[in-house]
Amino acid sequence: MKPIKKPFVNSVLKLAFLTLFFLTFSCSQDIIPDPSENLNAVNSKYRNDDKSCNAVLKELAIGAKVKGANGIDIGPDGNLYVASVNGLEIAVMDKHNGRIIKRLGQEVGVRGPDDLVFGPDGSLYWTNILIGTVGRLAPDGTMTEQFVAPGVNPITFSEDGSRLFVALDFLGDGLYELKPDFSEPPRHIIESTEAIPFPLGFFNAFDYRDGHLYGPLFAAGMVIRVDVGGPDDLATSTPFVDGIAQVVATGFVNPASAKFGPDGMLYVLDQTGEVWKVNPDGVDEKTLFTTLQPGLDNMVFDSDGDLYMTNNDEGWVAKILPSGKARILSPGGMIAPQGLAVLPGSHRQDELYVADQFQVRKINSQSGKQENRFKGYLIPQEGGLTLPMTISADGDKLVVSSWFGGDVQVWDPQTNEVLEDYPTGVPINAIGFKNGIVVADLVVGGLIWASDGSQLKVDGAPLPLVVASGLATDGERLWVADWATGTIYQIGFDGIIPNSLIVVASGLSFPEGLAFDEDGSLVVVETGESRLSRIDLSTGAVTKIVDGLKLSGPALEGYPPTWFFDGVAIGQSGDIYVSGGGKNVIYKVSQKKDRHDDDHDHDHDHGHGHGHDRH
Repeated sequence: MKPIKKPFVNSVLKLAFLTLFFLTFSCSQDIIPDPSENLNAVNSKYRNDDKSCNAVLKELAIGAKVKGANGIDIGPDGNLYVASVNGLEIAVMDKHNGRIIKRLGQEVGVRGPDDLVFGPDGSLYWTNILIGTVGRLAPDGTMTEQFVAPGVNPITFSEDGSRLFVALDFLGDGLYELKPDFSEPPRHIIESTEAIPFPLGFFNAFDYRDGHLYGPLFAAGMVIRVDVGGPDDLATSTPFVDGIAQVVATGFVNPASAKFGPDGMLYVLDQTGEVWKVNPDGVDEKTLFTTLQPGLDNMVFDSDGDLYMTNNDEGWVAKILPSGKARILSPGGMIAPQGLAVLPGSHRQDELYVADQFQVRKINSQSGKQENRFKGYLIPQEGGLTLPMTISADGDKLVVSSWFGGDVQVWDPQTNEVLEDYPTGVPINAIGFKNGIVVADLVVGGLIWASDGSQLKVDGAPLPLVVASGLATDGERLWVADWATGTIYQIGFDGIIPNSLIVVASGLSFPEGLAFDEDGSLVVVETGESRLSRIDLSTGAVTKIVDGLKLSGPALEGYPPTWFFDGVAIGQSGDIYVSGGGKNVIYKVSQKKDRHDDDHDHDHDHGHGHGHDRH
């Protein structure tokens, strides 16, 4: 077995801590809002229902129909059932044309499904990886679930359908057997212990044959065979020593799924894009079947022997032909557009970057076409990009933050190099300021300097922030949005020492993305009202720019209330870019005439003004 290096262990322990934090953290119920193709800008849409408003809204870039495609199985109805962690749903898809027939969501207990399988009675089972439960939807519509542990991921039945198996990935490690009716507690087959915290290395999507599970170890880069009838006490040994598990094949990078094909071979897909055929009875007997786009996640063979496959990073679903070529059923693209940043381009064309959960994408600000993409890593890589959730410009560099990765980084998009890396608590947002990085951190409930974790205080008192979210600066002053209270604060500085705190606007509805405009105003994404607003810093007046935005939905219980951050950035041309996570789009807002035209000045009853100065 490959040794698991200490940096990897530290990274996984950090993820485990964050998961524990998320599951125990919750905001009061009164601050939770009600739920309200490819990347080319094909058939861009405009909206301007409010005739008094002088802004034109366009869908610049349109992402995938599935917000990250994960587990996949064939239902009794012959359709594909595709799990989506990001989308918090299972998409039911026609396997012939890719049409999505319906979506199963939180109304039936689907809350971040990573894998799924159908039982012999036609019941649909899925694993909610983030909250640690396994759900079951019976043919009569009855939903039941059983808690296993955070990280529960792959799931499959024995050949006769009498035994159900799940394992933990990324947020835990281990292998379990469940009763299909959830009538007994989960049985440990391979258990994480204090002596052996990672006994496997993330046993991912597996298949069953002759009393054994065959599957990949995502972190260890190998495929193993596990005797599911073996002992479950690993206090003094590992499964690779006591005979519970045997190595079948090695030499993979991040293998994510293994399924038996009609030819008896074990098909193994790697997130690199490689798909291998492995002799399940040999050792390291494998041949390359095909190479596809990186980000592969899972696969299934139907009763006719046809192979269907998903891609997490891109969100596509495809039928894989015998030649190895992919026939795309549901096209890919952005899967979770969040933070946005603009760098100056040539001929006053904005260089637009979007944090898209598993990648940073560079988007042409005129056509909406993708010009480049840069991979973020679920398993942290030395010198590698974290999972990007927010992004902001800092000179010609970009500041990237990720509450899932617990990281803030300074990244050079020209060289794809991480120049600075600051492991933090739960960063919601980060911005370059005064030759440093300021972080909105959920753990402290306020702002910290990334370099040393020290809090920003005024007159020795912490900032009165419940959930710090959006950040903006003009280089001298700093503005921060409080998602929970709807307040926007301005912080003044003497050098790098905060010396004043002013309320510039209040009563906004769950503000997230925030940007400073050169005309002296702030633009802010109000996620609770699905609109983009402008704050006049000279008067405190808040006016609507556009509304009707399709923004990210409410957070999964126990996770940061901002969930997938809806960001905003302003280009050098004055165009405004907004991420619409609900529809998987990037909006572009263009002004038709002077922004301060009297016709545009229509308040929507927000409290405003300069508030209380805490000099």
